Amino acid sequence: MFDSQTTALLRTVLDDVCRTVSLYETGTRTHVASKILEAARQGETAPESLRQVGRRALSGAPNALR
Repeated sequence: MFDSQTTALLRTVLDDVCRTVSLYETGTRTHVASKILEAARQGETAPESLRQVGRRALSGAPNALR
């Protein structure tokens, strides 16, 4: 479980990375979120590093139209 500050950071990173992804594309958003969470669980907390993880996940997401 993450503290409230880290949770807010993760939400912001997810929203930044997925700003062009429809809220209805839950599979894509879930894929990206899981990769960001995985990185955070492994100790990555730098916002730009998390964004890079998210961008890589977005480009490899199933059904990604990017």
